[in-house]
Amino acid sequence: MLASFDRALSRASMALAWVGCAIVAALFALIVLDVGLRSIGVKPFAFTLAVVEYGLLYFAMCAAPYLVRVRGHVVIEAVVAQLPRPAQRILAKLVYLICFALCMLMAWYSAGLFVEALVRGILDVRGVNLPYWLLYLPLPLGFFLSGLEFVRYLAGLASYYTYDLGEVKDNM
Repeated sequence: MLASFDRALSRASMALAWVGCAIVAALFALIVLDVGLRSIGVKPFAFTLAVVEYGLLYFAMCAAPYLVRVRGHVVIEAVVAQLPRPAQRILAKLVYLICFALCMLMAWYSAGLFVEALVRGILDVRGVNLPYWLLYLPLPLGFFLSGLEFVRYLAGLASYYTYDLGEVKDNM
């Protein structure tokens, strides 16, 4: 049961990470095109800034679950590594639980913002009018999947911490 959950979650996180990669590539192309048009004296697209801002948010939320899976977020474990093993495990489980709870809270809250913007039909008016719900669209999914990734750690399928002070000790 846990193995199938882990495989499905891995596929979802990896698929979302690939979407994030595609977003970065598209943003890169859009920025190069915008700068190129400006440099030859042609008026660039009005939507570039808004699309890039939205794209950066989408990229961050698409990458977040994958980064939790591969321990890609910053963690400082030098102090924790000095604790006895049982205390390390307890502290790790507490951190996983807090991270899970915060991710689910943010998923719930952002889903509410998404629904409110969708129902009210609010527009983000800048260089181009975009429905405001587009701003909130990636948040519930990214936070929800990130929370599920922390469930993997809570279930003991992996550990976020290495407790390896090799790098620290080598440089002292």
